[in-house]
Amino acid sequence: MSPSPPSPQLRISCLTMAAAALGGAAMHLLHVPLAWMIGAMAATAALAWHRPVAVPGWARPAGLVFLGLGLGSTFTGPVLAAVTAALPVMLACGVLAILSGLVVAPLFTRLAGTDLQTGFFCAVPGGVIVMAVLAQEARASVATVTLAQTMRVLVVVLTFPPLLGWLAPHGDFSDFTGARVAVWWPGLALMAAAGLLAAWPLRLLGLANPWMLGPCALGITLAATGHLPSGVPSGLVDAAQVAMGASLGTRLTRSFLLSSRRLAIASMISAGVLSVLLTLLAVGIGRLAGLPSAAMILGMAPGGMPEMALTAKALELGVPLVLGFHLTRTVLCNLLVGRIHQWAVRLGLLG
Repeated sequence: MSPSPPSPQLRISCLTMAAAALGGAAMHLLHVPLAWMIGAMAATAALAWHRPVAVPGWARPAGLVFLGLGLGSTFTGPVLAAVTAALPVMLACGVLAILSGLVVAPLFTRLAGTDLQTGFFCAVPGGVIVMAVLAQEARASVATVTLAQTMRVLVVVLTFPPLLGWLAPHGDFSDFTGARVAVWWPGLALMAAAGLLAAWPLRLLGLANPWMLGPCALGITLAATGHLPSGVPSGLVDAAQVAMGASLGTRLTRSFLLSSRRLAIASMISAGVLSVLLTLLAVGIGRLAGLPSAAMILGMAPGGMPEMALTAKALELGVPLVLGFHLTRTVLCNLLVGRIHQWAVRLGLLG
């Protein structure tokens, strides 16, 4: 009996991932910063313009598990102490980043033709999932917020890595750089299994990025206490980039881009304004606090936590410091965005 042919969905997924990997490899050969993610996203988006695309449901979570372990393993004891010392700056920058949404929301509203409350959730540089959930609770347009937040991440992913790679002063990152640990495959397998277990309760709690946060917390604990059994090979981090880039690219279908042209343009312009505003704040605060400007720019960048942490890793710009900024902002977004929205409505800023 001959084997049954693969299902159409499996063929679509295989073709999508093959295109994503080839796109990432092409960008890698061209020495583009964050090559595997940007190349995978571009190739998947090009494919999505002409035919259906899909990424296996397990690909992005699996990539995030190894990315979280790899990023967490950079937090040795001294590095963790240095990052903890910068916590007041991280908290201040996180609040300023959220408040920047109030500044950019009127511009977004005028360009996109939305109401101010929806514009606020579109403009705040939080995670796509977090902002969508908060928008739903505030009875704002979830679809509009999801599209705007997705476009913001795309704009930042496509602009910050090359600009920082070519223009930004790199400075001294020795306080935020730990020694690399050799890869020991049995230890890595145990870490991956433990990382999955650490992610599961966070997923049940409904937190954003549980597949990254749980393994990252595990990696930080093991590295800071000197019990890290294995490093994470760069090949797995590259594979995580491909999975994340392909996931972003699948959203850029013909119907998505053409049916929401005004909103997409408004999202790109407001993302650019937000990026300039936060970059200026990052440089100024970095000089006052004595922290490296490039890491501060990435730490305050209005991109997603996985994407910005990967950019820091690819450009060797103080991964733990950048990750610390984005972890702090993620927590603050969950705690403060809803309250700031209510406060702004009462004061008539969003009414």
